[in-house]
Amino acid sequence: MPKKVKPAGDGKEEGPVPCKQVKVEAAGGPSPLNLDSPSGLFESLISPIKTETFFKEFWEQKPLLIQRDDPVLATYYRSLFRLSDLKSLCSRGMYYGRDVNVCRCVNGKKKILNKDGKVHFLQLRKDFDQKRATIQFHQPQRFKDELWRIQEKLECYFGSLVGSNVYITPAGSQGLPPHYDDVEVFILQLEGEKHWRLYHPTVPLAREYSLEAEDRIGRPAHEFTLKPGDLLYFPRGTIHQADTPSGLAHSTHVTISTYQSSSWGDFLLDTISGLVFDTAKADVELRAGIPRQLLLVETTAVATRKLSGFLRMLADRLEGTKELLSADMKKDFAMNRLPPYYLGDGVELSTPGGQLPGLDSTVRLQFRDHVVLTVGPDQDPSDETREKMVYIYHSLKNRRETHMMGNEETESHGLRFPLSHIDALKQIWNSSAISVKDLKLTTDEEKQSLVLSLWTECLIQVV
Repeated sequence: MPKKVKPAGDGKEEGPVPCKQVKVEAAGGPSPLNLDSPSGLFESLISPIKTETFFKEFWEQKPLLIQRDDPVLATYYRSLFRLSDLKSLCSRGMYYGRDVNVCRCVNGKKKILNKDGKVHFLQLRKDFDQKRATIQFHQPQRFKDELWRIQEKLECYFGSLVGSNVYITPAGSQGLPPHYDDVEVFILQLEGEKHWRLYHPTVPLAREYSLEAEDRIGRPAHEFTLKPGDLLYFPRGTIHQADTPSGLAHSTHVTISTYQSSSWGDFLLDTISGLVFDTAKADVELRAGIPRQLLLVETTAVATRKLSGFLRMLADRLEGTKELLSADMKKDFAMNRLPPYYLGDGVELSTPGGQLPGLDSTVRLQFRDHVVLTVGPDQDPSDETREKMVYIYHSLKNRRETHMMGNEETESHGLRFPLSHIDALKQIWNSSAISVKDLKLTTDEEKQSLVLSLWTECLIQVV
């Protein structure tokens, strides 16, 4: 059963609450988020709930509401994004559809009120005031430094892309009809109040976004109002809708979301292609041709048994391997995530600094949370043999301005090495510092060439 918060005042309870609701009294001093490390940030984000408790009892299972009576934290939340920020943002060249959506929920349906082309603040404000429209601002971390700082740390913490949208809704209005998402959602209430209704999922841990008709979802399982400084989490697939109460100021909240296409099913699809490629090189049975006309008829029982046998063989090979698995998911994550947060011009991310590494140097990996190591077929089109290579992808040179903007072109940054370098690279990855002389490579020239390549890419430093 949901836990009830101890009632205040006359002792009356105020209706249903989520599966866990936590009240936090104001602290004596400032209580900003802890941005010293990814784990410290997440701990402070869901405080006073412990991370162990969160992942054991709530993550992918049920909603969590944390209501806070903390003026300092409420002020910090308000600083993340305000209605008043839109004027300066519009002057930078925002466009309908790409950067901003204007919408309203009318009779249970979403009505899009976008204009064409560039967003002009006066028109945006007119639609907000007169049409009671919700303003949805896409991926504000592209422009708001503190959201960049938060989301970059969360991407390190989850090992998954973290996007965000800001929703600004006038009093007595609702922007979106009931729906569920394909992401894990963290709601931070920034300005005003928002009335929320959550419903049991029709598709637990949904893999896609979908609208739900009011007559299908029944009564809310949880109902509550968020105020500045409050946080709400719910799993993908949770049906929800929210409105700004009448007679109050507008509401602003930011939705921070993660774990899109990050299920075991996605990882299996990503892994199995590389596994089949590797196994077929060693097993002639997998290289044998399929029966004639198999593609012209329904799959036969013989073909099904053959595929089942191959899958069992792949499972046995997978259990026995210690090699890094080829994974496009790793490359996609590194290509599309935020660069490390920095102040100034970020020269340390693009220009190697410090001492040039040599054979007598001791080196260590830097920006560890922003680098992935994987193995895959050689992507050089001139190499017909398609030998396996070691790939290092990183996000140091990624462009913050294109983060989570799916139609924007992105490029991968990194290095590739022969498979013979894998043990030396693992040494660097798995040690706090290592002598270049001790790297497991055949010649001193190979050792020096490896560390120089990594240093030039700003991935290691001499200690």
